[in-house]
This record gives sequence, C-alpha cells and structure tokens, in this order.
Amino acid sequence: MHIAMLIGALCKGGAEHVLVNLADYLVKRGHQVTVVTQYQKENEYSLNPNAKRVISDISENEISNNRVTNFLRRFCKLRRIWRQEKPDVILSFIGKNNIMAIATSMWLPVSTVVSVRGEPREEYYNKGLRFIAKILFHFADGVILQTERCRSFFPAGIRKKAVILKNPVQSSFFMEPYIGQREKTITAVGRIDENKNHKMLIRAFSQIADEFPEYKLIIYGDGEKREELQQSVEKSGLENRVFLPGRIEDVAGTIYKTRVFVLSSNTEGMPNTLLEAMALGLTVVSTDCPCGGPAEIIEHGKNGLLTPVGDENLMKENLQFLLKNLQKADEMGNNARITSEIYKPEAVLSEWEKYLILQKKR
Repeated sequence: MHIAMLIGALCKGGAEHVLVNLADYLVKRGHQVTVVTQYQKENEYSLNPNAKRVISDISENEISNNRVTNFLRRFCKLRRIWRQEKPDVILSFIGKNNIMAIATSMWLPVSTVVSVRGEPREEYYNKGLRFIAKILFHFADGVILQTERCRSFFPAGIRKKAVILKNPVQSSFFMEPYIGQREKTITAVGRIDENKNHKMLIRAFSQIADEFPEYKLIIYGDGEKREELQQSVEKSGLENRVFLPGRIEDVAGTIYKTRVFVLSSNTEGMPNTLLEAMALGLTVVSTDCPCGGPAEIIEHGKNGLLTPVGDENLMKENLQFLLKNLQKADEMGNNARITSEIYKPEAVLSEWEKYLILQKKR
C-alpha cells in the first residue's frame, strides 16, 4: 500500500517524532511511503532513506505579494502532488495540515485520514479555523485523536468516526529497572516555550530548595524562551541549583537514574516525554492539562501525581511529598514502568498500520 504523510516539517517535536517512527515502521513492513512537508529545515529527525520526501511549498519565483494568490498556488501544488504520487491513503498531522489534506484531496481516488495531535482548541485557535475544521472533518475518511477528552470539541458525526491511537515510545526507553540510589535531581525535557511553563516549575522548586539542599533541577531542551528562563533562574539566585543545558540526544541515558520527572505544560496531547519517563520507571509529576493525556495515563498516587495547570503551590507540595517519601516515590515509578508497557512501539505502530489499511478505498 502507498501511504503519503503530510506535516509542516520534520523539526524535533512530538508529532514529528511519531510520524518519522511510523514512516520507518511502514517502510520496513513493505509499504511505499511518501512524506510530504511544506518546508525542509535544520535539525530535523532523520527519515528512513527508503521513504520518499517531497516538498510542497511554492518556489521563491512563485511567491507574490498577494496572500490569496500564494494560498491558491500552494493549494494547487499540493493537489498536483497527490495526483502525481497516487497514494492509497493520505495521513496528515496537526492543525492546518489536516484542513489542507482534506480540501486538496477531495474527489481524488484516495482516502484521507487526519490526526489531531494536541488540544483541538489550540490547533484550531480561532473561530474561523474551528468552523472550517468542524465542517471539513466530516469529509475525512478517518480521524485520529490523542485522548477521549478531544472528542468533545467535534460534532457528533465526527466523534462517532474518530478513533484514539496511542503514541509509540521508542524501544530505547524500555530498559531494565534501575536498581540503586537515584541521583538527587528533578528533570524536565521539552521545548522551552510559553506553553511548557517551566517558570512555574522553577518557582515551585525555589520554595523547597532550602529544605532539600542536595537536590537540583535540570531542564533539558531549547526554544525561544530559553534566554528568558535563564534570566529567571539568575533572579531567583538558583544558578547553582537550576540548570538549562540545552537539547540532548540521549534522553533515556541522561535521565535514567534521576529521582523525579516533571511535565509542567499548560496544554499537551499525549506527551511523549511523559510516556518515556514512565517507561524508564521514573517517578512523574504532571499537570492535568488539556486535552487530558496525562490524566489518561496517570492514576494519581499510584503511578504518578497530577497537578492542576499553573498551580505552583500544589506542584511544590507534590515535589515535597515525593522527596520526603522516597519509598513511595520508587513504588510509583515502578507502577509507571508497568503502565507504560502498552506503549511499546511494535504493538502501537501495528495498530496504526491496521487502521490505515482499513481506510484504503476499495
């Protein structure tokens, strides 16, 4: 089967990671895979060399001063790509890509499956986009959502056809359980932007820093807010306790022995970094953020702790509880590792493959 996958670029993010892993799996399963991206950027995930890459953006010579003209040219180019490549199924990821996938493939002999990777109200961030999405999604052959909470965004007809498919966790995160004294470190991993709300995490840590002087906080990642976050650290006087080392390649090896993993986001889909930390057997604390991903995998007090979005005080109390009750923290980490077994890549990617095969037009 020929599967085309549509996304903006392959820059390092959760949706891009899922797409690249899925493309690799499908190629190895004998499917023809074409990955269509609007752009090609630096620091992208590596794509399986047997998957074809097509760029859908218009050339510099085609760009005009008229936004409508540019949109129509992009629209026509993407439709031409579908005609030329002749995929059996188009799978699109994220926001406007889903709208473009449906609109450009109408009346072509191809099935179109759209995937909403985060909070729908964030992906479709204004009334116009929300209206268009709720209309066009009726014409999609398949709709993939991250969580049950996402369904409430859509009309009944779309809710009925939508399915929930898990995110695969890379096999490198399924290590043997760590035995021994854990590092006195609280970690976070992810893009440093407004949504991840690392400032709240730093403020919460600052309130317990004197009580637990041997502990440090390390936030791995990069992004537009990194310099601003570093300034916040300096203002708090925690330069020797809070560190922002930037992006890392070996996430699993770096955080494997650490004590607590924290996700402090305002919104998420099904956060890969949280799943990865749980697979490693770390004790996790996460905000109960829309669209409900953390709440679907964390049973509060059993395999992790949940904190209301933006609740600095409760985040502090949760961290305080875990650092005072290390045996309980280890118990939660072990339960988290067991919970995460269902996210092993072979099983999850097989579900995606089966679903896409079912969508192929007869």
